[in-house]
Amino acid sequence: MWFDNHCHLTSLDATPATVVAAAAAAGVTRLLTVGCTVADSAEAAAVAAEFDNVWATAGVHPHDAKDGLEGLEPLLDHPSVVAVGECGLDYHYDHSPRGVQADSFARQIELANERDLPLVIHTREAWDDTFDILDRGGMPQRTVFHCFTGGPDEATAAVERGGHVSFSGIVTFKTADDLRAAALVTPLERILVETDSPYLAPVPFRGKPNEPANAAVVGEFLAQLLGHPVDDFARLTTRNATTLFGVG
Repeated sequence: MWFDNHCHLTSLDATPATVVAAAAAAGVTRLLTVGCTVADSAEAAAVAAEFDNVWATAGVHPHDAKDGLEGLEPLLDHPSVVAVGECGLDYHYDHSPRGVQADSFARQIELANERDLPLVIHTREAWDDTFDILDRGGMPQRTVFHCFTGGPDEATAAVERGGHVSFSGIVTFKTADDLRAAALVTPLERILVETDSPYLAPVPFRGKPNEPANAAVVGEFLAQLLGHPVDDFARLTTRNATTLFGVG
């Protein structure tokens, strides 16, 4: 059974109940729905509270860092919220000024450390600054680099700091050779599986809206790439996620 450790139930067209049921039918029995703004995080927490097998995060995405963090910290007390994020740096789009992104990221690292919560990181074209900010702030003991898009060097740097590496449908793309090389050097106990749905549907569904059920497609691809039986790899990555996020 798979754990989709990063999806956005608040952004999908279908109702959460429909999506969760479809995921379960595909063998994806645990989901983490991720907040990107304060309002979205509140909605994610409310959605997660409706299910025994869905949890939420609360965070402010680098795109939205310009809008501030007011109201975020109280959401961390919600019983369905099990992590801070997604937060980090995105230099591809620069929807928020880079200095503002950095300040927002640093504060959310601080919150994760203060609360002893896992940290969910989004980083795109900003690896050096991401690691610098983490090193200065003290990377939380439980940290995941979500929708990993680096290569072997970045994966190694993440793991050396104690991080987990989460692979999305991008790993199935024809041009993702560096990403597949990163998966090959990541220790099994540090690998997670995600969809980032409704974005980044894996092959053969690329170009279509993604859904948590496709975590099974991503997981099966990775199992084959790494040379592990699918059932064993599903159990392993699910155990990694449940341990990281402290959920059942």
